[in-house]
Amino acid sequence: MGVRIITDSTCDLEFKTQQELNVEVVPLSVIFEDGIYRDGVEISKEAFYEKQASVKVLPKTAQVNPAEFCDVFEENREDEIVGIFLSSKLSGTFQSACIAKEMLGGRQIHLVDSLNATVGLGLLVRQAAAMRARGLGAGEIAREIESLKKRVRFVAFVNTLKYLKMGGRIPASTAVLGTMLGISPVVSLENGKLESIGKVKGKQKILEFTTSFVNHHLIDHQYPVAFAHSHALETAAAYREKCCRAFHIENSVMDELGAVIGTHAGPGCYGMAYIEREK
Repeated sequence: MGVRIITDSTCDLEFKTQQELNVEVVPLSVIFEDGIYRDGVEISKEAFYEKQASVKVLPKTAQVNPAEFCDVFEENREDEIVGIFLSSKLSGTFQSACIAKEMLGGRQIHLVDSLNATVGLGLLVRQAAAMRARGLGAGEIAREIESLKKRVRFVAFVNTLKYLKMGGRIPASTAVLGTMLGISPVVSLENGKLESIGKVKGKQKILEFTTSFVNHHLIDHQYPVAFAHSHALETAAAYREKCCRAFHIENSVMDELGAVIGTHAGPGCYGMAYIEREK
């Protein structure tokens, strides 16, 4: 019996990375007026941003349902399963996985509510794969990820909070921060919820804000740092280069936000996630 690691598409890992890590990714869906598309399966990241730019109505997103999880768990019934999913405070996907586990009698299925999203979730999945490679069992991996998830730190700068407000992810009052030209609202994940933690004006201020954030939450350099962007590769690459130089980061990766997270973030968002040093 082996160990199978399963996550959902909001981890935003590139397909090549999914294959290299040998993890299974269950897609959430994004709903446009012309139909429903499974994230990363029926719509690529590039196609999503092209489509998003041309529509007038914000697409909706849909969680994975219990029946889909039952199918995935059954397909992997010969293995022990570690499932690491999008924060339960952002989606019902984790709850669907729990329902599926109960429906199947709760056999060797270990589920983790990551309390994270996008590259923060991706970092945990990468670590789970590394633990499996070291020979840890499913139960051990799940316990380690439960502990590690509390140390994931995420900071991102968005062009506007319009999409987060429209999607109901933040209050309308908070979205006022993003109305002024040149202002980048700053968001973070706090205890599994998306929070607005400030605003900055100008790219120099973005690095200053990041420095303050990192000084408060020191990077544990045992782990990679994950950078992310939503259709803003050039800007994110420059941000990554500055951060690596400023914070002495030697091991970093870059991923693009997929359709589900991109729906709420909108284009032009970029930031990073990392594991905080133990205090």
